[in-house]
Amino acid sequence: MLKKISIAAAIVFSICAFAIFAFAQKTPQAKDNFPEIELLKPADKTHLKYLGLSGSGTFTINQIKAQAVIVQIFSMYCPYCQADAPNVNRLYGLIEGNFRLKDKIKILGIGAGNTSFEVNTFKKRYKVEFPLIPDGDFKIHKILGEVRTPYFIVVTLKSSKKPQIIYSRLGAHDDIDAFLEEIVTLAGIK
Repeated sequence: MLKKISIAAAIVFSICAFAIFAFAQKTPQAKDNFPEIELLKPADKTHLKYLGLSGSGTFTINQIKAQAVIVQIFSMYCPYCQADAPNVNRLYGLIEGNFRLKDKIKILGIGAGNTSFEVNTFKKRYKVEFPLIPDGDFKIHKILGEVRTPYFIVVTLKSSKKPQIIYSRLGAHDDIDAFLEEIVTLAGIK
């Protein structure tokens, strides 16, 4: 009897595991289109201007005025995100300090499971200058395949096409200069 219960439990577990695997969202891959996700517009007018937006409400990635957008999925509670914050801030500084790249590449952070309060706390604590968007209900995170953090997705924006992913990777970047060089090359920025 115990053997039958064990076999039945193993079968039920296998079916559940397969269902979870089969229905899980796919991790974004290079050459995929970036999903049309509604993002909350930043309340800060300098962040709106940085992204080339105005007003309030929501926006989609393809409305950002740039050739490429670096999307960082982070969490206030992620120790790797906390440790990587100075590197990402440096990346932002390298882009904004380069007249050739300043208006062509933008950075946007999405706080997986983070409320506006948590995103603002992270922003203040780590002196983040680029826009951070809350995703308190994990809605965006689920659409993006429930990636671990920090996760980086780079999207190209061409007016005639849907936003296309050119880079997708889990983890911090040890060499920010090489990462930026790779983005410039992949996006075809001259």
